[in-house]
Amino acid sequence: MSESHSGPADVGPFAEQQRLFKLLSQDTRHLIIQELLGHPAHLMSLAELEYMTGKSQAAIKDQLDTLIEERIVARYTHEPSAEKRDLPSQFYGFTERGVEILHDYKYLRGLPVARALYENTRKTEKVERHESAPRPELPTAVAEALEFDEPNLDAVGDGSNQ
Repeated sequence: MSESHSGPADVGPFAEQQRLFKLLSQDTRHLIIQELLGHPAHLMSLAELEYMTGKSQAAIKDQLDTLIEERIVARYTHEPSAEKRDLPSQFYGFTERGVEILHDYKYLRGLPVARALYENTRKTEKVERHESAPRPELPTAVAEALEFDEPNLDAVGDGSNQ
């Protein structure tokens, strides 16, 4: 069966939910979202995204453009680095609308796992340089939505539900 028809089913109450689900679940976009969630600053350069996702810069740019058009991700610029050859000045991170959508689709629950995966990935010298580069501030509402308490590993597996 083909899903390419646009009939009455596409105008129902769940059409926007279905559209957003498809948008978020496309392979490269999903990887970009996961890496942005895991990054300590939630802002990544194109080189960091390329390395961490394993996708080409062209594929990443194409999917970033889609995420930017949908106002899920924005391009953030750190002007002081714009003239420095070895430091990135362009970063990608979530918007307020983006974190609202990620909250609605339960992506924010995965923040601790995404962070652990990110931190346990071996990085090249260039990626480490990009990771530690100065970057702009995320909007306060975005930064607050992406904060999470580090889990207390001592309490894991002790049988308590707290």
